[in-house]
Amino acid sequence: MAAERLVVIGGDAAGMSAASQARRLKAADALEIVAFERGHFTSYSACGIPYWVSGDVEARDDLIARTPEEHRERDIDLRMRTEVTELDVPGRRVKALDRESGETYWTGYDKLVIATGARPVRPALPGMDAPGVHGVQTLDDGQALLDSLDALGATGSRRAVVVGAGYIGVEMAEAMLKRGFEVTVLNRGEQPMATLDPDMGRLVHDAMDGLGITTVNGAAVTRILTGPDGRVSEVATDAGTYPADVVVLGIGVEPETELARAAGLPVGPHGGLLTDLSMRVADHDDIWAGGDCVEVLDLVAGRTRHIALGTHANKHGQVIGSNVGGGYATFPGVVGTAVSKVCDLEIARTGLREKDARAVGLRYVTATIESTGRAGYYPGAKPMTVKMIAELRTGRLLGVQIVGRDGAAKRVDVAAVALTAGMTVERMTALDLGYAPPFSPVWDPVLVAARKTVTAVRSAGS
Repeated sequence: MAAERLVVIGGDAAGMSAASQARRLKAADALEIVAFERGHFTSYSACGIPYWVSGDVEARDDLIARTPEEHRERDIDLRMRTEVTELDVPGRRVKALDRESGETYWTGYDKLVIATGARPVRPALPGMDAPGVHGVQTLDDGQALLDSLDALGATGSRRAVVVGAGYIGVEMAEAMLKRGFEVTVLNRGEQPMATLDPDMGRLVHDAMDGLGITTVNGAAVTRILTGPDGRVSEVATDAGTYPADVVVLGIGVEPETELARAAGLPVGPHGGLLTDLSMRVADHDDIWAGGDCVEVLDLVAGRTRHIALGTHANKHGQVIGSNVGGGYATFPGVVGTAVSKVCDLEIARTGLREKDARAVGLRYVTATIESTGRAGYYPGAKPMTVKMIAELRTGRLLGVQIVGRDGAAKRVDVAAVALTAGMTVERMTALDLGYAPPFSPVWDPVLVAARKTVTAVRSAGS
């Protein structure tokens, strides 16, 4: 019997995790694997790009987990610089373009994995394609930005404008600051880090100001202005104009699903492909999808959402590969956990923000506490702020946000587990968390926040 053929579109986290897991379960004589990647690199950490740009990560190759050659050694036919341009679902085949030779050809499949990732949001504004304006989605993007910064080094020009103040924006602001640039962050929202509630975002704003980063809120970019040499020179907004020698776009990403849409595959309200728990595309038995191109179930809100994170993508790939390879696995959903930092300030969130809770019709209470990451008397204790959101009457935990220093961010993992387990804030107060003065006060900050939230729930119900 001839081997089945698995075709994988996309050679990064989800796609190659799926291919590798399928290969572990089925040998080449039972499953032929063909993977297409339009870029120059595979299996790399896009999340690490800001730290490579800043110099914290020394070399580009440090971000690469597995090279094309290593994948090929595992009997995966990986075709680099080859883009899938058309998907013929009834004919069970894909059309590919070799970007080096210009050749196009069709490849049939028995099973298909779509892992096309996400694309950076790049507004169609005048000057947005000018030299000196950079996105940071891929390793190629990161290399182009570093080359641009090196060219500026000879001129002495050191003004960077970061457009957007989400995770990518604040991380790139830090990277530019570490490289000696004068940094301005333009944010059209009320506060930086729109993944937090505005009161917590204000803490991030204050900390960024203290680091020497100028943050301008309520500033929507209207155009990019260029100088006589054609390079970017200023960024114009509805709140003013800001000089720039380099512009970094940190506006966010959206699912890369044009190929799937054209083939008639189902997408959700956020533009991502819709799958079942096995990551199989809805109503298509032999097509799977994973990574940044899909929507996932929010276990707290009960709705799908789009979250572009490498952690999810790798898990999706493991699930897909297990199912394609004859095993069984599911991906039940997420609670929306994410962490970031700007210099020594750590930022974390999980679950719902206040506006998320309102959007799904939940009534809630909130509580915010100030604490420290270590016992107050222990040297090096630094402040952190924890905000907790719980459902009115039931006390079910809905979300947690943390801003602080000295290990603040990873405390959100306790809340993520509590959310996944459907715990109430009262139940959380009895959690047996680790304690010693160098690591925590007697009452961990998360438990202090839970106790205060219990009081808020009881008061609201009385």
